[in-house]
Amino acid sequence: MKQEKTIAEKRARAFIVFASLFIPIAVSILYVMPKIGTDNAGLRNMLNCLPAFNAFINGTTAIILILALLAIRNKNMRLHRALMTGAMGLSVVFLLSYIGYHATSETTPFPKDAPYRSLYLFVLLTHILISAIIVPLVLITFTKGLAERYDQHRKIAKITFPLWLYVTITGVIVYFMISPYYVF
Repeated sequence: MKQEKTIAEKRARAFIVFASLFIPIAVSILYVMPKIGTDNAGLRNMLNCLPAFNAFINGTTAIILILALLAIRNKNMRLHRALMTGAMGLSVVFLLSYIGYHATSETTPFPKDAPYRSLYLFVLLTHILISAIIVPLVLITFTKGLAERYDQHRKIAKITFPLWLYVTITGVIVYFMISPYYVF
């Protein structure tokens, strides 16, 4: 049994390293690559709803994270695990949706003369930076919980939780700040 756990943990570690490098690189490439399907108005129109959908996913994930924290504080490990699994699933859906939108749509600039531009840029920059950092933290925290390494899980979750919550909440804020400037 111990050997199986070690192999599973090695595989998880390899996946965490891969995902932690691949996701930020893939997302960065989206901003410089030519957009696909831009000549297909039907595809573009279908994908125009994705920013709002992504904000919804971020908001829902924030609520789930808070509920998961309350569940574990009430010693309801089963509910905590189910909620965290749901948060992970939503994060995967978010990533796929985000990639789909940004692979097909140009980035919407925030107007230089807009009154809250500095605030928007600060929130956006911190959101982006912490988004890159949060990937390995979430994956490590999640796998420690699944592996029942609760002492290690608790230790890293104290760092992961507030950062993940910040990313989900600022994702919604960024959407509402930029949404008046979308051109569809």
